[in-house]
Order: sequence, then C-alpha cells, then structure tokens
Amino acid sequence: MQAMILAAGLGTRLRPHTLLRPKPLFPVLDQPLLLRIIDDLRRAGCRRIVVNAFHLRQQIASLLTGAGDIEIQLEEMELGTGGGLRLARSRFGAQSVLVVNGDLFHNLDYRLIMEHHRQAGNDATLVLHDRPPHNKVLTDGDRNILSFTVEAAGSVVAGGNQPLAFTGIQVIEPALLELIPAQGFYHSIDWYRQLIELGHRVRGLTVSGHCWSDIGTPEEYLQLHGRLLNARAERQTPFWLGPGVVLGREVCFSDWVAVGRRAMLGDKVQLRRCVVWDGATVPAGTVAEDAILW
Repeated sequence: MQAMILAAGLGTRLRPHTLLRPKPLFPVLDQPLLLRIIDDLRRAGCRRIVVNAFHLRQQIASLLTGAGDIEIQLEEMELGTGGGLRLARSRFGAQSVLVVNGDLFHNLDYRLIMEHHRQAGNDATLVLHDRPPHNKVLTDGDRNILSFTVEAAGSVVAGGNQPLAFTGIQVIEPALLELIPAQGFYHSIDWYRQLIELGHRVRGLTVSGHCWSDIGTPEEYLQLHGRLLNARAERQTPFWLGPGVVLGREVCFSDWVAVGRRAMLGDKVQLRRCVVWDGATVPAGTVAEDAILW
C-alpha cells in the first residue's frame, strides 16, 4: 500500500493558533495529528508514505526527520490539493494511492477502504458520510459521483438522492494524476470534475457509525477533546496530563481538560474545557474556559 498525506494547508480558520504550528501538528491528547495518521497507515500495511508541506513546512520536516518510510515533499508555493498530488506523481508506483487529509481524526479502516476500491474497479473512490451542513457531494444509485456543489446542502434533491459529505479520504489511480495541470494552484475538485466529464469511474464509498473530526475550527478541536475525554471518564477522570507536567498550588480543573507534556501551570490556575499545548506556560491566576492555550 502507498499513501499520501495532504499537510500543506494554511489552516486559516484556526488562526491565530496556526501561526504557531501547522494544523497537522496540532496535538490530540498529546500526539500530533500527523503522527496518528502515520501510525494508522503503518498498521494498515502502508510501506510508502508521502507527506507534502507548505505552511510552516520546516516544523513538519523536523518532526519526520529520520522516519525511513516517509518521503517529505516541501513545496515552495501554495499548490492546492490537486497541485500537491500532481507534484508527487513521480514518487508513486503503479498501485492505487490512498490519499488522506492531514487534519483528520477518525477510526475508519484504511484496509477496508482500499479493498473496496480494488473490488469496485474504480478509477477514484471518495469516502463519504452524512455530515450536515457539509453534504455537497451527489451520487446516483450506482454511487457514481455526479456533482460537488449541491444547492441547499443536506436536503434531498431531484431523484431522491441525498447529498453526502467528503471525509477527506480518497483512493486514486496514479496514472490519472497526469491530467492535473503541471504548474500552479489546482484544486482536486476541478480534477474530479474533469475525470467525470471524460467518463472515468469516480465513485463514492459511504460509511457510517464511525468517529470522525477534521478539526477545521477551534470549536471543533475543543469538541473533539471533549468527546474523547468524556468517553475516557467512564474508566478514569476526564483530565489528561502528559508526562513532565508541572502544576502549581490550588490548580482547579472542571468539565474536561487536556494538558500537554512539559507544560507548566502556575498557582491558582482555573481551567474548564481547555487544551494546553505541550511546553506551554500558563501564568498564575489564569482563568480560562473553552480555550486553546500555548
């Protein structure tokens, strides 16, 4: 299995946090998203992984230095999802390529996705799910993708087909990357529209009953931690402390809190529904709620 992780985005909806670190390096319970995706790919049997990077790319390069099975594609300009794939074409063999957005947290099985793609004989498979109000991908009864811009997303449209949302996971045949323009910014949706017009088999795989978050906003990032820690509370407390955390006197946590490794919290800090990043210093007397602290 070969895969590419798209990790070059700017993360504008997460500013100012993405001015400090790129979104794929945001920690979830003290592990960067990117490393979690890589671990899941390796467990699925992936032996070649390409990661592209543009925004704060040296942070990603530093994190992955020494990982023998990881190829890092450092991009000097913003290329878009399609442009990044096109630049990576020479890195792939003839086998299908699993492509994963670098900002995902999920429990979907990559092996089952790849197996479905092969058995269906698709040129491209987009993994879809029901996610109002983001349901904009329309398929027909045979799961052929018809459109990416459904009006009134989430409603049932003509023919009775309900639009679905893209999970950020796809499988493609690498030969088709030659159809992406060789220069400049290019969105993969434009490439898919071209493939559909040319008659290629671009189809959806619908999934349900899974854990999934794309951490697109600070609210979604915090909500993911809340779900994880509240589920953990059935066995332990909903408070996560990484190794080397230093707590001052009379520190108070409520609801749920995640504190990354080597963080230092001063005296009488009060946190509720907060994520403290690794290495952060929270001054004495800080009172924070629904916040990302770094």
